[in-house]
Amino acid sequence: MFGSKKIKSSKIDTLIGQGVEVTGDIKFQGGLHLDGKITGNVTTADSAEGSVLVISERGCVEGDVHVAYAVINGEVVGNVYASEKLELSSKARISGNVEYNLLEMASGAEINGQMLHNLGEKKRLEHQTEETASANVHHLDDAAAAQS
Repeated sequence: MFGSKKIKSSKIDTLIGQGVEVTGDIKFQGGLHLDGKITGNVTTADSAEGSVLVISERGCVEGDVHVAYAVINGEVVGNVYASEKLELSSKARISGNVEYNLLEMASGAEINGQMLHNLGEKKRLEHQTEETASANVHHLDDAAAAQS
């Protein structure tokens, strides 16, 4: 949508089908496609770069979601933290706070909570480098310092 960055394609390693209900926290790598219901938190493994969570129109999570990439078209009752990109399709419903780096939201999607744009680690590091560079400016005398 709008020519923005697309989610890195990842094969689906795990499928939780329609009619399946899981109670407890889930930690995954690769791709997780959810058509069923999870009552618990959903997170990616620490070194799971490129992991993708896809929640279909029939999928539901009752708990917090901590992932790098997410495509949501179902329901999340809890907070969503997407460190890279969050795509909300037209039937997405989130009841909780959303923290994201890059957001793509279709008409009809709902967020009932606060939204916080979270600069990614790369952006934070760039910002810190700029601050350090400006802090390293030294003046030879007080007159030069007064002029700047």
